[in-house]
This record gives sequence, C-alpha cells and structure tokens, in this order.
Amino acid sequence: MKPAQVETFFAKLKKQNPEPKGELEYVNHFTLLVAVVLSAQATDTGVNKATRGLFKAAKTPQEMLDLGIEKLTDHIKSIGLYKGKAKNVMALSRMIVEEHGGRVPRTMEKLIELPGVGRKTANVVLNIAFGEPTIAVDTHLFRLGNRTGLAPGKTPEAVEQRLLKVIPPEYLQHAHTWLILHGRYVCKARKPECAVCVVYNECEFRDKTA
Repeated sequence: MKPAQVETFFAKLKKQNPEPKGELEYVNHFTLLVAVVLSAQATDTGVNKATRGLFKAAKTPQEMLDLGIEKLTDHIKSIGLYKGKAKNVMALSRMIVEEHGGRVPRTMEKLIELPGVGRKTANVVLNIAFGEPTIAVDTHLFRLGNRTGLAPGKTPEAVEQRLLKVIPPEYLQHAHTWLILHGRYVCKARKPECAVCVVYNECEFRDKTA
C-alpha cells in the first residue's frame, strides 16, 4: 500500500471513530494488565463478565494476593485456560508488589518479565495505560496487515514493525484500537463486510466484494 493510501486509510478510520476505545473493562493500570492477560484465547465480552466481580474484590496487586488463588479461580472459571491464567495473575501480582513497588512497570523489557505477559499484552498496556504509540498485533491486526496490503508480514512481530514504519505518526496512538475494531466488526476473518467498509477503496484485498 502506497503512503498516500495509508494516510487516507487512517484518516477515514479516524473520521468514523475519532476517539476509539478498547472493549475490555478495567479500573486502573493493574486491572487493565490482568484483563489483557485473561483475554488470551478468550473474547472481551467473556472476560468482562468475569472481571466485573473480580475487580470489585481486587483492584491492586496486593488485594489480588490477599484474595488468593482459590477465590480468583472461582471468579474467572468461565474463561478458557483459567487455571493457568489464575497462576499467572497471582505470580505477576507478587512480582509487581515485590519488584515494582506495587506499580505496573511501563517498559516493554519489564512488562514481558511478568508471568503470562508477552509482547502483544505489553504493547496493549503501554498503549492504553501509558499512551505509548505501540501496536499490539493480535489475530485481527495480523489478518488486516496482510489482507489489506497495509503491512504484509509472515509473523506478528514482522507485521508490528511494518505498521510502525508505515503509519503516519499522528495516527499511531489510536491505530491499534482502530484496526482491532475494524477487524472485529467489518473485516471479519471468514466473511469480510466489504459493502460497509469505509476503507474499501484503499484496501488491496484481491477478493474484496463490491
């Protein structure tokens, strides 16, 4: 995709949704981190249902430790892979308390040291909690990067690096959220809704429909 196309692509997404918001519910940086960890291989809707009660009971790392793994597990048992996720949440809570003074670290290096936190999760936290212009490549962004011609790549990290290179600086802050929402509701995996796509003209997908 040519630079002018990329510029128009994001200008249209911005016009449609000037201040995009992610769909995970949270109350502070720590609960955002927990929600993103829990969202792996799960829907935001399912995670939100589980965390509404959880975050009333524990919204800081110390409160999570005080809650204990049994009660935590009970809150999140409706989420896929909940046993492993519960262990990671407890472990990352302890690490944040013991090594970071109870505060979520704000660097990629320190975030990915936390149990259950990979590059994608760290990028989401850096972007949403700390306003960093990062790109978290999930299945939606990986699909869009390749399908539209915006940022072709064989791996999520390759797509991430390409997106960071081609997206104009003024759109980087919200690009991650715009693309997730577009992939979730319009440019769907099995049946993209090209007829209602605001970036139809810029998209280079060979099989797009009128």
